[in-house]
Amino acid sequence: MSDAGTLRESGYAPVNGLRMYYEVHGEQDGAQRPLLLLHGGVLTIDLSFGGVLPALAATRQVIAVELQGHGRTADIDRATTLEYFAEDVVGLLDHLGIDVADMWGFSLGGLTALQTVIRYPQRVGRLVLASVHYRADGYHDEIQDPALQAGSTRLPTPADFQEMQEAYVRVAPDPGHFEEFTAKLQGVFQAWKGWEEDDLRAIRSPTLLMVGDHDFVRLEHAVEMHNLIAGSRIAVLPGTTHNGLMRRTDLVLPMAREFFAATE
Repeated sequence: MSDAGTLRESGYAPVNGLRMYYEVHGEQDGAQRPLLLLHGGVLTIDLSFGGVLPALAATRQVIAVELQGHGRTADIDRATTLEYFAEDVVGLLDHLGIDVADMWGFSLGGLTALQTVIRYPQRVGRLVLASVHYRADGYHDEIQDPALQAGSTRLPTPADFQEMQEAYVRVAPDPGHFEEFTAKLQGVFQAWKGWEEDDLRAIRSPTLLMVGDHDFVRLEHAVEMHNLIAGSRIAVLPGTTHNGLMRRTDLVLPMAREFFAATE
């Protein structure tokens, strides 16, 4: 469980057939919207946001969630799609009585946040998208093609995969479901067609894009997104891979805190 010192509530929300696990950290002071954290694929709250959650919750209310099949949220007999994940996010906000939330999504969580702001723009305030693309070709070729992966410095290491599995086994309702769910999660990307440029042009939420210089996401693609989303900011983290981005708390935390505290 994430930082017990800031934890105010945890539980399971009945959302679209799920028992969706969530945690509420920090206090709502009325001056800032709640901040919703959306983790990466096959990750937990702790693995994606454990390094930044306590500091964020020191000054505001932070809600962390685990999506279908991730962490403490059991998988159900339903496809894994960004459309479903976004509907679940809105369902959780409804359950908690929250009309509008700021959002910070990493990787799969960032794609979910992007789907949410496109489909439900009235529910999203300020938005941080970390390691996110909007078309399949936004990833480097070796991320998509196993034949090109030998020697790549962008891919997760065996230690990264072991860390993911160990985190899953510690908290999942069915610890033996890891490999099956990991394979099922590939359906997100097999079915995903991406978004149109006009979808990004229509975003009105203030947006900060974060990407590592050795990320899955091509830098040219991240800049393209920056140009499409009006008024967005972009941060390129040096010496940073996809899996390493959320570990760069020295960089991501001050940028995110300043961004979420802004009022323009």
